[in-house]
Amino acid sequence: MYTFICENNIDGIFTGVYDAWASKYGHKNIRLTTGNVDNYELFQEYITVIPDTGKSVKVARTLADRFGTEVYEDICNAILSNELTTRKHGLDKADCIYRTILLGFSMKDGSKVMTALGEPYVHRVFELGRATFAESHHLLGFLRFSELENGVLFSTIHPKNDVLPVLGAHFTDRLPLENFIIYDENRQLCVIHKASKNFLIADASTLNQDIIKRYSEKELEYRKLWCGFFESIAIEARKNPALQSSNIPKRFWKDIVEFN
Repeated sequence: MYTFICENNIDGIFTGVYDAWASKYGHKNIRLTTGNVDNYELFQEYITVIPDTGKSVKVARTLADRFGTEVYEDICNAILSNELTTRKHGLDKADCIYRTILLGFSMKDGSKVMTALGEPYVHRVFELGRATFAESHHLLGFLRFSELENGVLFSTIHPKNDVLPVLGAHFTDRLPLENFIIYDENRQLCVIHKASKNFLIADASTLNQDIIKRYSEKELEYRKLWCGFFESIAIEARKNPALQSSNIPKRFWKDIVEFN
């Protein structure tokens, strides 16, 4: 048996899929996992996967061509989920994705692979993808940009899942002429977008915390106006904290101007 140990990101897992397939060890003799292996097993060979963008792109193109954009996005969303090395019901995320891809290639119409929810690994990929999609969809509505002194639009988020690739693609499309940064403080990563360019994801562990709190005068004025409006339309007799928490989960509150 062979275990391919992948990094917990799209390039890492897609490279693992590529290497596992190319190994010719036989799919039944292969499994993929993310993170560190806690307990090494006898008669098991462990292979560390080095992320390779070229291999990852080849897998991505193949999946999009054979299964369609919707299934490809479902798989990517599953990879971006908060599952690290957790094996819910004994199913590792990376291995579930690998098994789902294998099933898709065995079907006459691979675009229907995500409907095979009777298969535990497909169901797991579906669950993980749905969780990431739901959180990214929430953040598309709740994310707030603030203008810094240097004119850059800046936003801080604290998501459960790794939604930066989804948000980066969305706001690059919506704000192509703006310079903006979306900072995931939980993962110490950020999306950086330069006007008229594509976005990139970078390490933000050394981000200057002082600079990102220096707002422009216009930003401070708009914050004041917005919070005043928010307070003025509130009706004391109709306050419903439970409904408010349902519509806007509390974990988003610290990143929303009107709740601070």
